[in-house]
Amino acid sequence: VAGEELSRVCALCSCDLVRVALSVVLFCFTGPMNEENFFEWEALIMGPEDTCFEYGVFPAILSFPLDYPLSPPKMRFTCEMFHPNIYPDGRVCISILHAPGDDPMGYESSAERWSPVQSVEKILLSVVSMLAEPNDESGANVDASKMWREDREQFNKIAKQIVQKSLGL
Repeated sequence: VAGEELSRVCALCSCDLVRVALSVVLFCFTGPMNEENFFEWEALIMGPEDTCFEYGVFPAILSFPLDYPLSPPKMRFTCEMFHPNIYPDGRVCISILHAPGDDPMGYESSAERWSPVQSVEKILLSVVSMLAEPNDESGANVDASKMWREDREQFNKIAKQIVQKSLGL
């Protein structure tokens, strides 16, 4: 039974991979890290135009659980990031990556959270949108949230430094 479940999850990940490849997604690239492991994907997220992250190329890892798509994958940037919705260790904190069900804090509706009808493409779109428009009400990085609210000029300066680092400059 475990082997059948593993095959089912790999097939679902393969479908998501095809969906992302066929869509016109010009802001990111993603796929399995190697042919033997469909549970770990690499992603490259391009900084959205007309934002302080524009021109950045930010690597990340998507980790799929064994019960995918019932549970959401986890996403973590592997480069330095300074953003209200990204923990200092790179973990992404957005509604679509939160487990299904009700939010115990009452902040998110269940419609905003993960459900099996979501896809990798929707996750990537949400992450790009998050880079463009942080949610400082739900700060994973308290310092970044505070700076976003109180000193936008300094926040933008730090973000531009991160963009330069992402480009090896």
